[in-house]
Amino acid sequence: MNKSRWQSRRRHGRRSHQQNPWFRLRDSEDRSDSWAAQPAHDSGHGDDESPSTSSGTAGTSSVPELPGFYFDPEKKRYFRLLPGHNNCNPLTKESIRQKEMESKRLWLLQEEDRQKKADTNSDRLFTVNDVKVGGSKYGIINLQSLKTPTLKVFMHENLYFTNRKVNSVCWASLNHLDSHILLCLMGLAETPGCATLLPASLFVNSHPAGIDRPGMLCSFRIPGAWSCAWSLNIQANNCFSTGLSRRVLLTNVVTGHRQSFGTNSDVLAQQFALMAPLLFNGCRSGEIFAIDLRCGNQGKGWKATRLFHDSAVTSVRILQDEQYLMASDMAGKIKLWDLRTTKCIRQYEGHVNEYAYLPLHVHEEEGILVAVGQDCYTRIWSLHDARLLRTIPSPYPASKADIPSVAFSSRLGGSRGAPGLLMAVGQDLYCYSYS
Repeated sequence: MNKSRWQSRRRHGRRSHQQNPWFRLRDSEDRSDSWAAQPAHDSGHGDDESPSTSSGTAGTSSVPELPGFYFDPEKKRYFRLLPGHNNCNPLTKESIRQKEMESKRLWLLQEEDRQKKADTNSDRLFTVNDVKVGGSKYGIINLQSLKTPTLKVFMHENLYFTNRKVNSVCWASLNHLDSHILLCLMGLAETPGCATLLPASLFVNSHPAGIDRPGMLCSFRIPGAWSCAWSLNIQANNCFSTGLSRRVLLTNVVTGHRQSFGTNSDVLAQQFALMAPLLFNGCRSGEIFAIDLRCGNQGKGWKATRLFHDSAVTSVRILQDEQYLMASDMAGKIKLWDLRTTKCIRQYEGHVNEYAYLPLHVHEEEGILVAVGQDCYTRIWSLHDARLLRTIPSPYPASKADIPSVAFSSRLGGSRGAPGLLMAVGQDLYCYSYS
């Protein structure tokens, strides 16, 4: 699933919104030491626990550094660094770095293979996959039979829509919880961009032929949306937001009514608060601001909160008590903000990003924060004290084209399911669950 984007449900059939402040989280340190992995197909490859501070086989050497030379720890001798790329097989700093990164990745994978594999249960995921001919292909993966040792999954594809590139996607709760999927499609040739609302029932292949599938299906012309979010706030019922270039557009899917809010930068990340009538937005300029949904787009009072990062904000996540907000940016910074004092109270170190559009996954029930870096490593932190609990190497060699996509569920398979992480890389799906 090359360059895939994933959105996962928190639960299969319900979502919890009870109070669970970040400082009351339980046992995240104990749980973090019992991860195991297995691919969700018929291959025999498995992954498991490895120390987050491992440095790989390359290691560090105590030999002195000589300008223009590189010390090979395997051959125990110095080699001259060759300038440029005109030589056959040149030894350059970039090639050395790639070799060391690959050695570290392979060593971590060997460490994970030594650990015990675990069982896992089920959930469902909406998936968006890049295709070679351009555009995107999407469907729902059914994980209800995801059990060891066979680990088979089923993909329900939507055959009713042409392939177009998907800029953003989220679950939408119109008829009931997660009844629809909201897709922001990029314009193609003379076809304008749009936001399309698809019933999730379109992806279930149990309907008899010739019978209409239930659910509202509609499309709104929206040029160049960078991000989208669905509102579960009663003061913005049946509404979704799209982040555009220098504008936020709020749309009611039932009435078609729209509100537009001008901004100074592209809006790359969005999330509605559940209790407070606020829509939080992260911008390319590094600004994070909240829109007060009660004020409308007239006047100057609609910006309720303003925070600032030094780089483009790629993800914002509101914690359940709505007093804290987590944000990440293109400089690799992950910060926890106190919305009452508008101050950063904690930073989560180790995330790697230079320019990529990478999401955050916050899971308060398990007390963890998950993010995939541009270096293709998946990292798991403790929400409580920002400790790096777990570093998972990609099963594939590090590549800009194969950055893993992950989805975490506290209940893989419903109320009796165990917490687990699903990772998609290339054409493979891997499952990491507590052993």
